[in-house]
Amino acid sequence: MTRAQGTELQEIESRVTELEIKSAFSEDLVEELNLTVYRQQQQIDQLQLELAALRRQVQASQPAAPGSPGDERPPHY
Repeated sequence: MTRAQGTELQEIESRVTELEIKSAFSEDLVEELNLTVYRQQQQIDQLQLELAALRRQVQASQPAAPGSPGDERPPHY
């Protein structure tokens, strides 16, 4: 092997090592992002349940029929 070939081989090994490092960091980042998306979906699901419960509470607290005595204006208006 000539000196030029040895230098070229070292350069290739260095580039491969850099790519492996970048790949490892990318894999970690993707894993973190997946976990973040999963947690956010759990929060969204919980908020949807809470919103549905609030809607039921609001609907239950509204009068059944429009024009019921509770909707009338007091005489001083």
